[in-house]
Amino acid sequence: MHYGIYLLIVFSCLFSSHSFAELADTVAKIKPSVVGIGVHTPTGRPQNNLQGSGFVIGNGQYVVTNHHVLPELLDPALRQTMAVFVGSGKNAKVRKAEIIASSQEHDLALLKIFGAPLPAMKLAAEEFIREGSYIAFTGFPIGAVLGLYPVTHRGIIASITPTIVPAANSEQISIKMLKRMRNPYLVYQLDATAYPGNSGSAMYDINTGEVLGVINKVFIQESKEAVISKPSGITYAIPVKYLHQLLKKAKVTL
Repeated sequence: MHYGIYLLIVFSCLFSSHSFAELADTVAKIKPSVVGIGVHTPTGRPQNNLQGSGFVIGNGQYVVTNHHVLPELLDPALRQTMAVFVGSGKNAKVRKAEIIASSQEHDLALLKIFGAPLPAMKLAAEEFIREGSYIAFTGFPIGAVLGLYPVTHRGIIASITPTIVPAANSEQISIKMLKRMRNPYLVYQLDATAYPGNSGSAMYDINTGEVLGVINKVFIQESKEAVISKPSGITYAIPVKYLHQLLKKAKVTL
């Protein structure tokens, strides 16, 4: 083997191992900030319904998730409450939460939890990061089945692309949707696989752990049922610049 090629392979292996080590350190740092989002029903069986993922920011009492993860309706007769699930596995605890602000357009929501503050993640600046950059996200894929055990996926920013909300038929197209299709905003398309339950996960820099975006949807090849058995490997994330906008609108300072 040519000496130059040999050195290139050695350096590539060293760089790859170094990157994996940094990611392992980053995951350990951010995991305490990763939470589940759902509904708590004191009289229900089960009492807790996990609907998605989220992450803690700011003073440790604010949680970010997707707008579509929020429950459409809470039943006061059953004493249902918005809940944030903290910790993992059987040691997970339920924290009551209230919705502070949300944006259906950008599929973002800001919650405030009651009780002691939690470790928080730091938000990156509003600028878009370059295509080809390495990222990771940690959340609860298929959490309703697998339980509250954080899972990390990694990949790259494959593209910065306009987003549209597809409709199954013409009857579902609203005036608001038409306006959005005329002026689509930019999102990150990822070369990474997310699953149901990952919605609301923080997408972060593998070296610093800074939040770059929020996972919000997966490209489905065939049907919703096939998303697990035949994942497309294409995931979308809302850039952090829109989260900064929501925080300003809610007058929340970090």
